[in-house]
Amino acid sequence: MAGGALKRLSKRGINAEQAAERKRACMHALLNRPWVAKEEDPDLYFAIRDHYEELRDWFMDKAGFPLIMTRTIAKLDKTPVKAHPWMGFPEFREKRDYVFFTYGLWYLEGKTELDQFLLTDIVEEIREQMLSAGLEADWRNYYERLSMARALKQLRALGVLHSVDGDEGQWAQDAERNALYECSPLARYVLRRFPRDLTGCSRLEELEDPIPYADTQDGQSMRRRHRIYRRLLLEPAVVDRHWDEEDLNYVLWQRRAIIDQLENMLGWTGRRYREGLWFFHPELTGESELFPTMSAASDLALLLASEIRKELAEGGVLYVEDNGTVRLTKADIETLLYRLQLKHKEFWSKDLREAASQELAELCMNHLAEWGLGEWEGETSFLISPVLARWSSEYANNDFDT
Repeated sequence: MAGGALKRLSKRGINAEQAAERKRACMHALLNRPWVAKEEDPDLYFAIRDHYEELRDWFMDKAGFPLIMTRTIAKLDKTPVKAHPWMGFPEFREKRDYVFFTYGLWYLEGKTELDQFLLTDIVEEIREQMLSAGLEADWRNYYERLSMARALKQLRALGVLHSVDGDEGQWAQDAERNALYECSPLARYVLRRFPRDLTGCSRLEELEDPIPYADTQDGQSMRRRHRIYRRLLLEPAVVDRHWDEEDLNYVLWQRRAIIDQLENMLGWTGRRYREGLWFFHPELTGESELFPTMSAASDLALLLASEIRKELAEGGVLYVEDNGTVRLTKADIETLLYRLQLKHKEFWSKDLREAASQELAELCMNHLAEWGLGEWEGETSFLISPVLARWSSEYANNDFDT
């Protein structure tokens, strides 16, 4: 049940199944959106408020995620165990985009709700603040302006910065142009809350925990439970070989409880396979992006999965490793995709039909790595995850009688 279509029904007017579905819609929204704003989605916001105590207690007990509820938004403070490239903003192209984005938040936190200011004001203050920290921002440089423009655009996309007149794109093209912005109260909620004073931290690893843990057996048990649920909630697939020994033992011994929890609270279907414990979304659509996606890269990945299965069945040079993976070189993948291109090009878009096998391989491998369905081993070998073996794809045969 999507947030926009959610009806705010009273607790007295819905049955148990409707209440469970309503709660699941809240959980999916909290996991997959930066926040739920009352102004943008009042039905979902009030549904979260109705279930607030249960949602707060479950997320804190299982994953250590604090649920923040204010008069304007509901936000789940999510902290990944492992940071992956796909967790960032896909619109950002360079590291400095994130630097400018962070300094933009610094500037906005000094403003009050509905404060208005010029684009030249924000970029000049950011430049001066960066200089005091030993960093440099040169707005005479077109590429630096372009990077700052991407940061401002992302701030607007999140709703923490509102455009009143003009936009950053015009300024990026011409430094003499200007724009007028308005501050949103949401700016202070973008960054997650840290469990300790950042000035006392010297290593990035010290920021990984979402909450403080006691240095006791109970505290470490809680950290382990939170670590496992955080990965299952935020990562597409986690196979056994990606857990350390302590976490894997917990997953194996508690798998029934984990499956029941995620099925009851999120509606996910859990299955234990030889290679790991995996969860599937029962619907074709949802708040989160699901694999396979609607992109051409997913089509290639599914076709590649089928081709690898055929190769294995025919007893060719490919074989399954003890951990369930299939090791391929980049040349192997290029060969398989070239064969698929020749076989199916009538169904492919012009870009895919004309793409070189190296381009197809890069597109496919990047997509698989993004979804946890493959990974590089060194510079020459690519490991296909056994998770991908759960899919098989062929183009439909339309030559049938109607």
